[in-house]
Amino acid sequence: MKAIINGKIVLKDRIVENSALLYSDVIEGIIPKDKIPSDAEIIDAEGGYVAPGLIDLHIHGYLGKDVCDGEEESIRTIAGGLVKNGVTGFLPTTMTVDMKVIKKALEVCRDLKEESKKWNGSAILGCHAEGPFISESKKGAQDPKYILAPDAKFVKEYSDIIKIITLAPETDTDDFAAIREICRDTDVVVSMGHTSANYETAVRSTEAGVRHVTHLFNAMTPMAHRAPGVVTAAFNTDVSCELIVDTFHVDKCFYDLLFKIKGRKLCFITDCLPAGGLPYGEYTLGGAKIIYRDIVCRLEDGTVAGSVLHLNRGVWNVYENSNIPLWECVNGATLNPATAIGIADKKGSLDVGKDADIIITDGKFEIKKTIIGGETRYEA
Repeated sequence: MKAIINGKIVLKDRIVENSALLYSDVIEGIIPKDKIPSDAEIIDAEGGYVAPGLIDLHIHGYLGKDVCDGEEESIRTIAGGLVKNGVTGFLPTTMTVDMKVIKKALEVCRDLKEESKKWNGSAILGCHAEGPFISESKKGAQDPKYILAPDAKFVKEYSDIIKIITLAPETDTDDFAAIREICRDTDVVVSMGHTSANYETAVRSTEAGVRHVTHLFNAMTPMAHRAPGVVTAAFNTDVSCELIVDTFHVDKCFYDLLFKIKGRKLCFITDCLPAGGLPYGEYTLGGAKIIYRDIVCRLEDGTVAGSVLHLNRGVWNVYENSNIPLWECVNGATLNPATAIGIADKKGSLDVGKDADIIITDGKFEIKKTIIGGETRYEA
């Protein structure tokens, strides 16, 4: 048994002080300091925050490694870097490349998933397949030559490892045959993204089973008063929505508004590329050259390619640039993503009985310690 003292404990609806967080491999409870068992190991948070471990639903790479490398070493490196950012679980994310490359990447993650529960890195919770079933007009940094029509058979074959599949609903049949089959036969979350769908098509796709939106605002039809688009459909339906919280991909002025509209359906993501954790320079993504400057990566033609965001800093970005309570900012990277992929019974908050995935931070949410399943996996 271990007890964390002298911390501001971030629960899903408030922050608790002058108490201790007791845990083993699961959360045992929050107790008065004078009730800590005499044999408990004491961990001093030194006045920092004690919060649930962060969950990144959308990340392509880190420290020069790409999920689409299809190499165990790449996934190990990414996981080992992310744990230093307080990420206790993540979805390695593929993109629109050759289908053989996508399958190899998924198979590597499948092979490593069980081992990742014990290694000194962030745990693999599944994968996010971003494409190749997308719209060419909203491809962003993805290679159009690898775009395919939605294929339910592929998703079903890899449904044990794919947690989220991003697709453009307008590229499916008129009655969304692939979406309906995926939703009927698997637990995979179908997300609309990289889509040129109009408002009506987007709304109908949610009725067919779409439950999530990939990086809201980016690579989709915008909100306009005579052409409402996918963004408005996301607002008017019960889908969960990813948000890249680097202050560039979506301006910080939207944070309060989005929280008022979507509440706990808002999931903060990094959409981080292999350049994450590295200095400015030139790197690759899915074989394409990208240029990293400031807080964003671009293709050579200037197309925005993704971020280099650390998820803990994304949480703080929202907190510093909004009126949203800190616990709700933390929910955006913990409870909300856990709920979106159906694992909130085990992860995403410090409720009693949930996995002891915990972070200890300083006063500005920089990571001092990351604990996964009750074991310390990183200490600054």
